[in-house]
Amino acid sequence: MAAEKELQVKEKQQAQQQAEGTRDIPVYIPDVDIYETQDALVMLVDMPGVAPQDVNIDLKDDTLTIRGTVSDYGLGETPVLMEYGVGDYFREFTLGHYIDQSKIEATMKDGVLKLVLPKVDRAKARKIEVKAE
Repeated sequence: MAAEKELQVKEKQQAQQQAEGTRDIPVYIPDVDIYETQDALVMLVDMPGVAPQDVNIDLKDDTLTIRGTVSDYGLGETPVLMEYGVGDYFREFTLGHYIDQSKIEATMKDGVLKLVLPKVDRAKARKIEVKAE
């Protein structure tokens, strides 16, 4: 007998604004998947509707800040019905000492921002050979 799995819809979480914005649009916390490879941490940040040129990534005092801005509707376009909440994205992460901050890379494809955060050499796992005397 196969176990049935229910599809669960996760509601978007709206970010708490720490300052007044210049746009009257909600700001959401993007969903993020983080996984570790031998050489790096990889972050996949979901920001549908955000173009690569509208992503801003800042790194200051070990804090990585990600902002994504959704483009405005075209001139003369007014939404009649919106079932999907459109808004900007904001999320911050504190980086550990084992991340080589000077080598962080970012790419974006199909609304998913991919950040590769390389580990410093001393944090990489390595095998230590045992020599016979």
